[in-house]
Amino acid sequence: MSVDPKALSVAGFDPWEAIVARMAQGGRLAEVPEYVIDLLAVPKRILEVSIPLRRDSGNLEVYTGWRVHHDTSRGPAKGGIRFHPDLTVHELMALAASMTMKTAVANLPFGGSKGGIRCDPRTLSKAELERLTRRFALEIAPMIGVDRDVPAPDVNTDEQVMAWFADTLWMVSGQSAWAMVTGKPLVMGGISDHSGATATGVVTCVQEVTRALGQSLEGMRVSIQGFGHVGGPLAFLLSSLGMRVVAVCDVLGGVASRAGLDGGELSKYATEHGTVAGFGLGDSITRDEFWEVPTDVLIPAALSGAIDGPQATKTTASIVVEAANGPTTPEADQVLADRGIMVVPDILANTGGVTSSYFEWAQDRQGFAWDPTTHSSRLKAFMKRSFAETYSKANQLSVPMRQAAFALAMDKVAQAIEVRGIY
Repeated sequence: MSVDPKALSVAGFDPWEAIVARMAQGGRLAEVPEYVIDLLAVPKRILEVSIPLRRDSGNLEVYTGWRVHHDTSRGPAKGGIRFHPDLTVHELMALAASMTMKTAVANLPFGGSKGGIRCDPRTLSKAELERLTRRFALEIAPMIGVDRDVPAPDVNTDEQVMAWFADTLWMVSGQSAWAMVTGKPLVMGGISDHSGATATGVVTCVQEVTRALGQSLEGMRVSIQGFGHVGGPLAFLLSSLGMRVVAVCDVLGGVASRAGLDGGELSKYATEHGTVAGFGLGDSITRDEFWEVPTDVLIPAALSGAIDGPQATKTTASIVVEAANGPTTPEADQVLADRGIMVVPDILANTGGVTSSYFEWAQDRQGFAWDPTTHSSRLKAFMKRSFAETYSKANQLSVPMRQAAFALAMDKVAQAIEVRGIY
């Protein structure tokens, strides 16, 4: 597949080509048939849609949206919907493939998908956002279904957006099929822990990797890049475990403190000001200076391609736990490996969100809601099992955790493809 230069990320690499290479490497480690690698190097289907929006001013604007199905060999496609002004189809292709790998690593009965609209939701009124969401849902409705493709919230989307999305689909189908969408409000069959599930999964991986390496969390330094739906809760959760959050940054700047930042106060400040930059209970740092702050654990929790080669060289962390999707470029991956830095990859570390979505989907299909304790305990159990399986595979093959995770995922997908057959 040719690469459109306009589709390249700001980090200067094509995320789709990167994950195709990682799937191929994992597939060969797992000794899957070469035709499986070839199959997964091409998305199953891509729908591009035109979305007209009548602005509050009366002007008409036209946006572009996509829904990508990467693979559905192991079950219905599963993946979020994001609204972002720099969104490209190559990014969505990569994210959909990542979902195929994640659901396999987590042993969930799903394949991978992703979708979204190239737009800046900050420039839209609530009414405009609703109209845009509903028209997008209408346009991609043929691809969506309880046993076909199950969307969820992602970057710049939330439970309100998913409520509009679900309601539109239900009106089109004539059925209130709650399991058709996850990440919904409680009154529409949602679950209370969905929004924090990704952060919970990342925290579980931090606990498991430090335990595996024989290290104590107490007093350990952690730096978090990104302070949104995942990075925000992480600061509080990790502080609660006794870790010191020594640096946090977002797109507008950062803040650092050798003694550790107050996660609760930082969250309040970020909510009020829309950024961590300028937080008074710490020292202001630039986005570039963030990478040089002495730390033990680095958690990228922003967008893809955030860690490139120079940044991988600068970091003082001995452990990287990827909360974001595709945050590390292939060049940086090699640098981190050469430096002996342990990386817990995104397709393992941030599977808490999709695992929680699976729980919501299962409960909606059953028509029976679990109590919060059951949800929490099962989420942690799933994450621990996935980590243990990946860590064991890495030791067995004598490869980094990322390669082990891709090998596990490719093996599971290959088994499904082979047993189903191709015609």
